[in-house]
Amino acid sequence: MKLSKLSRLSHRWGSILALLPITIIIVSGIVLQVKKVSPYIQPPTQRGVGTEPAIGFDRILEIATSVPEAAIETWEDVDRLDVRPGKGMVKLRCKNRYELQIDTKTGEILQVAFRRSDLIESIHDGTFFHEQFKLWVFLPAGIVLAMLVITGVHLFLLPHLARRKRERKQKAETNLEQ
Repeated sequence: MKLSKLSRLSHRWGSILALLPITIIIVSGIVLQVKKVSPYIQPPTQRGVGTEPAIGFDRILEIATSVPEAAIETWEDVDRLDVRPGKGMVKLRCKNRYELQIDTKTGEILQVAFRRSDLIESIHDGTFFHEQFKLWVFLPAGIVLAMLVITGVHLFLLPHLARRKRERKQKAETNLEQ
């Protein structure tokens, strides 16, 4: 089988096989590009009054349990803490995707908002569908995408290379006739 025919065949079938996963990756990636400018996707970071944390973890948990939307009773309900000393605040991400921003000096709740960026990131990397989905579907789709780039460049260059070869052959024939 010729390389050009193999390139066309693998390009055609590869694009069909990888269409859905690559589309999901592209669309979610585009949405993630604007997460810092869209409060709908990710709540904007607020500023506290201090620059050194003055409250402890026990106080942070106590404040968080007072927010009904957070649905926090113990540390088990907390996904992660993101301490920002320079901004004087701590972001507390709940397992139910809510985010609390707490002033680390006064203990004041600066913001309570639903955080969609983590959900979009899990869609983007495939873990939303299943933990193994990224390895068994998204990774092969990425490999197929790399193959599509290579075969696409090959298919793009084929007519130029063929024209160049034809011109050289015609030039050689003209030189022989003279």
